[in-house]
Amino acid sequence: MRAVNLNRLLVLEQSVLTADGAGGFARTWAPVGSLWAEVLPGVGRDAGGEEITLATIPYRISVRGAEQGSPRRPLPEQRLREGSRVFKIVAVTERDPQGHYLVCFAREEEPA
Repeated sequence: MRAVNLNRLLVLEQSVLTADGAGGFARTWAPVGSLWAEVLPGVGRDAGGEEITLATIPYRISVRGAEQGSPRRPLPEQRLREGSRVFKIVAVTERDPQGHYLVCFAREEEPA
């Protein structure tokens, strides 16, 4: 297994529902913390809709390990942000048997 190069600082964000004042809710994102990460892109694909085409690119984002239940451990449905780029986390697992690193399987979607 090759060494992990944690060379990008990403912000871990959690979804928050807030009342919109009209009986509904609005989704906002609140920062949970910052994580040094290695971001490796996968193979992209187009997902077509009726009026828009989305380019979907999967990513493998490696971060330092954290125990289950720790606030430093990313979770599915959270996201990682780097400036204007946003990576939605789909799944998280240990990268090595000792749990020194985690891999976040994520995707970045942008209008094509």
